[in-house]
Amino acid sequence: MNTSPSAAGVVAVPDSDLDHVASCDLPTPWATFRLHAFVEPSTGKEHVALTLGDVADGKPVLSRIHSECLTGDGLFSLRCDCGPQLEAALRSIAEEGRGALFYLRQEGRGIGLVNKIRAYQLQDAGADTVEANEQLGFKADQRNYRLCLPMLRHLGISTLRLMTNNPRKIAAMEQIGIQISERVPLIISRNPHNERYLTTKAVKLGHLF
Repeated sequence: MNTSPSAAGVVAVPDSDLDHVASCDLPTPWATFRLHAFVEPSTGKEHVALTLGDVADGKPVLSRIHSECLTGDGLFSLRCDCGPQLEAALRSIAEEGRGALFYLRQEGRGIGLVNKIRAYQLQDAGADTVEANEQLGFKADQRNYRLCLPMLRHLGISTLRLMTNNPRKIAAMEQIGIQISERVPLIISRNPHNERYLTTKAVKLGHLF
């Protein structure tokens, strides 16, 4: 098995769960990132990573593992903190001049967009974010962070300075062999629409605010 860095500074990963398809430049308001596209062969689902600077130099990489949230990331919903966290993470990486953001297509903590909207309907009727998922027959969090492993290997990253408030995410990454050298808090301002959501994440899911 050849896992030595290639001329492009990445690591070949045979028999991975994701296939790297293409990379390109992505200009943003904060920096011009390198955008890497990956596809799950078994499902056709697409995931991306954004990198800035030399992330394959062996040093811990400032990183964010961000699960897709169309309502927060693309439609500016105030019900969650996802959109502001995504923007804050990209800004922090740009300020540091080096880092990586992994954007996983796991909408609604893994239950999908339509089911997330169903969960929102239950929340409108009084359920909290955990209760709503469970009433629909799902676990509170169904995300699969193993998707990060072939992406990290492809990019030559082994140690993260992870921007997260979620200790379960850290435990999941360590369980698959990714070293977390530091947890970097990513605190977003509360508003009347996300107050209960953030409180539930702290009380029931152990998030650190």
